[in-house]
Amino acid sequence: MNPHLLTHDTADDYVAGMSRVTRLVARHLAADAPSTGATVADLAPAVESVDLDRPAADLDAAFAEVTDVYLRDAIWFHHPSYVAHLNCPVALPAVLAEGIIAAVNTSVDTWDQSAGGTLVEQRLVRWTAGRIGFDESLADGVFTSGGTQSNLQGLLLARGEAERRAGADVAPRLRVLATEHSHFSVIKSARIMGLHPSAVIPVPTDATGGMSLEALRRELEGVRERGEVAMAVVATAGTTDLGVIDPIPGIADLATEHGAWLHVDAAYGGGLLVSLRRRHLLDGIERADSVTVDFHKTFFQPVSSSAIIVRDGATLGHVTHHADYLNPRTAVTPNQVDKSLQTTRRFDALKLWMTLRITGADAVGGMFDEVIDRAHQVWEVLVEDERFEVATEPVLSTVLLRYRPAGLSAHDADSLNPRIRHALLDGGDVMVAGTTIEGRSWLKFTLLNPQTSLEHLSGILETIAATGEQLIAEDAMDEVAVASLGSDTSSRGLGADALAPRRPVRATGAGVAR
Repeated sequence: MNPHLLTHDTADDYVAGMSRVTRLVARHLAADAPSTGATVADLAPAVESVDLDRPAADLDAAFAEVTDVYLRDAIWFHHPSYVAHLNCPVALPAVLAEGIIAAVNTSVDTWDQSAGGTLVEQRLVRWTAGRIGFDESLADGVFTSGGTQSNLQGLLLARGEAERRAGADVAPRLRVLATEHSHFSVIKSARIMGLHPSAVIPVPTDATGGMSLEALRRELEGVRERGEVAMAVVATAGTTDLGVIDPIPGIADLATEHGAWLHVDAAYGGGLLVSLRRRHLLDGIERADSVTVDFHKTFFQPVSSSAIIVRDGATLGHVTHHADYLNPRTAVTPNQVDKSLQTTRRFDALKLWMTLRITGADAVGGMFDEVIDRAHQVWEVLVEDERFEVATEPVLSTVLLRYRPAGLSAHDADSLNPRIRHALLDGGDVMVAGTTIEGRSWLKFTLLNPQTSLEHLSGILETIAATGEQLIAEDAMDEVAVASLGSDTSSRGLGADALAPRRPVRATGAGVAR
């Protein structure tokens, strides 16, 4: 018997080991900050020193090593002071499902590898299709590794439909239309499919940051006049930077008029499908040909859990390939590999199944509504605070802001705000994201944690302000030092390091959980 393989004989070891893992993780869940502020230089030596050709002495040593190279410095998305990227705290039923998934190790590609797992995934696909507004008897789809893969598959299907209508030689003339705020995976997908980068036509946005219908009409007419083919229009239901939802009904009208496939990237906004208060924001999504939904964002699922859902299941045939050793044409049982870009594939659907069965769809939608409420609340605080500039009123749970006190030029604010972000990252108490919009630097709150209260967010704002004030003061001190030194620094025994930027100390505002 090999004591390191999970079998009937090692069931007791499995129970003991999982119990210890659970306690180990639980201790770290009590972390008093989202990050330790560790750098590559801090962590690389410990990782590189591990001899992968020689096992650890025992389980205790292995756990200690995992803590040293990973757990102690992991980024904790569940912490209320983590407001950076589209990472969510995870639903406990989904975490429990992960334990089942890993232990059983089902591969949801063919029936003889997954059996009930196939049916569970198919049922959840139909459920999601129904929430979108598709006819469940015609719609279909498959779980994927994430929004990037879902978007790629949606565009592959669009190309397949374009080639079915116009022939394979149409490929050089295929065009995809999306705004500059669409996810970068749209351009990556075009490159993967062998399309030239210029095949993705950027459609200007309107004052809201959403796709301009007038501009889309103009671009589609230009495509037609040049003898090109509008392969797909990509509407985004929740842009990464602004959380904006493109005007889907109007886009659907124009896509239909020009015979273009409509793909809706709802990786972020997909959680609105279970919202009791904001479902109307996705009106028109039922007219899409394909939809991306990332359950590991606004359905609070562990990575990975995404899906591509199509209005007409027959279109999934564009990615089907039959292999005699896996899914022969004579197979009479359902095989999900017929619909997927992947072959071996985890049973990620079980996580969503467990969440819906224990937590419930209404509760999941309520959590997403709550973080959207919080985004509006902090936006209201920001518009009254003269120390900050704030971008457009949020639609979803993203808020763009920048620290710019009186007297600080826009140019200097562009330089200061990324430095604030990096100083916060170094400290570890608070984690915010950053981006650039129309050449201006912004800080970004991406709220996905219902436990992050307005009090927490107010404290984070104070931390940002305190850090900004400190950096401005240090800059002023450095300017005074330079002026007093003149050009004769070497004669005073001062090298370049004397004027190097100093690492700011931690500044924790009221309300920031420690």
